[in-house]
Order: sequence, then structure tokens, then C-alpha cells
Amino acid sequence: MFYAIETEGITKRFGGVAAVSDVSISIEQGELLGLLGPNGAGKTTLINMLSTMTEPSGGSARVWGFDVVADAHRVRQSIGVVFQDITLDERLTGRENLDIHGRLYGLEGRVRRERVEEVLALVDLTDRADTLVKTYSGGMLRRLQIARGFVHKPHILFLDEPTLGLDPQTRIHIWEYIKTLTEEEGVTIVLTTHYLEEADHLCNRVAIIDRGKIVVIDTPEALKSQLGGDVITLEVEGAADIARLRALYESNGFARVVTRGSTGVSMAVRDGERNIPHVLNLASRAGILVLSVSLHKPALDDVFLHHTGRALRDRETGDAEEYGRSRTRPMRR
Repeated sequence: MFYAIETEGITKRFGGVAAVSDVSISIEQGELLGLLGPNGAGKTTLINMLSTMTEPSGGSARVWGFDVVADAHRVRQSIGVVFQDITLDERLTGRENLDIHGRLYGLEGRVRRERVEEVLALVDLTDRADTLVKTYSGGMLRRLQIARGFVHKPHILFLDEPTLGLDPQTRIHIWEYIKTLTEEEGVTIVLTTHYLEEADHLCNRVAIIDRGKIVVIDTPEALKSQLGGDVITLEVEGAADIARLRALYESNGFARVVTRGSTGVSMAVRDGERNIPHVLNLASRAGILVLSVSLHKPALDDVFLHHTGRALRDRETGDAEEYGRSRTRPMRR
């Protein structure tokens, strides 16, 4: 089978620390894969290697059939990248930004002009195409960035936090544009996001990356169903009670007990409503005051907690990827 992206043991080290370690994944044509992980987990470093912006320390990767080291130029012709930070020229109009990008990718005359009109319509910016980018709202800037990344008709599009900082309504509109790219244009998309509902709504599969390794990869529904049943979450007063509560439930046969933030404990159980009285009774008999209890069906947040033991938005300082960002340089050709 021909894969849009295929890696074998790809690794990136900064000094003696691995930002990405021995990652092997295969992504099918037309698939939308979500990469979930806390800051510094290795998401951006992995994308940087796949898009030829930094060279792997070990392993290999092929993007649209081309080796990211030996055939870097062919890889770049096959991909589009939408960065987390806005990189548009605010002194130009939206149309001019797209036109320059098309020229850089060798689109000629009429073909380029037609393509610019197509992508402007795709992201609903036709009516603002000839106004300066510095007058655009945050949502318009994101939409124009996506349009620019797609104007040259790449086979693969990398989206790094495409809706970061946007209001919920604008984010939903961006989701619609992204789904159009995969469903109508057949583009393979790799999406990094901190918004779990975004990954759940958009992605065919989700890969959770933590400390440089892919810890699990599957469809959102399959990942949630692995937890089974319901999730019970209890809030207590502090870290000491969390530790006692977690040990108490584990010793009484509850599996998958995880800490949720600094004041909570969660566990995946079957028949959650029937188990709540037993859960509360165990805490009461141990003298642990439970401030609140909630019950819900498993979500991707619960999946992430189960596999990593921490919330997605937790940030660890001094990790390899944060160290490497200031040191990453484009590959020399």
C-alpha cells in the first residue's frame, strides 16, 4: 500500500535529549490524523522533520513517497504547512499574499489566478481579497493562512494549532474548511491541536504523543471505547487526599485510577451510576472529604489522562522540544 506519510523509527535529539524517539507511523492518503500532546511532547519537532525543516537524528521518513533527507526538494513540492504563528505579509492584500505564494511554487499566469480565486472562495474571503491583511480579524488571518498553505494544491497539509486563540464560533468555521479539504479535495492532513473536541470532531485517527513517543493511535471512538463504561471524577481538598484516594480505590479493585489536576481523581468504571454510592462510601470510611462527584461518558481528555497520567494542557519546563525550538535550523541543501 502507498502511504502519504510513513516513518520508521524516526528520532530527533537535541544534545543528549530526545525530543522525538523511535516513532513509526503510517498515514493513508486522504486521512486526517490528529497529533495530541502537551507542550514539549514532540509534536512540532515531528512535523518539522516531516516537512524537511529539520533533519532527523535517526530513523527514516517518506512523505508522498519521497525521503525527507535524500529527496527534500520533492517533499517540499508535495506539502503545504500552516504554522501556529501568523506569517502573512500585513502590508499586502489577501489576494497578493496568495499570488506571491503561487509564484514561489511555480504556478503560472491563468492557472495561478484561477487557483487564488478558488481558495479565496473556499475560506470565504472573496469579499475581502483586495483589502490589506493588517485590517483582518484573527479568524480571517487563520483562514487566509490555510488558503495560502493550500493554494499550490499540495498532496499533504500540516496544520500546527490552526485554531489557537480563536473564539468558539470562528473555530467551528475553520473546522468546516478543514473538513472540506479532506472530503472534497482529498488532501491528507496532519493536525496538531490542544483542543480535544477539535480532534474528536475532525480526525479519522488520533495519535497521542508524550515525551517524544507515540503512546497510542486509533480512531477517537475506539480510543474512548477502550476505557469502557463511564468515568467517575471526585474532587477533594488537596494533594495528600488525592494520593490516599487513589491508593484506596486501586487497592479495592478499581482500575485506571488517574489524577486529574491538583484536586481530583478519575476512574473508568462500568455501570457508573451503580458504582457511585460504593465509591463515596469507601472515601467516607477512610475519612476523606469528597467535595464533589461527577459522572460522564469517556472523552478524549479521559483517554489522554489514562495514557499519560496528566492533562493535555499540563506544561513541563525544560523538555527536549522546548530546548530544541531555539536551535532548529532548516536543512541545508
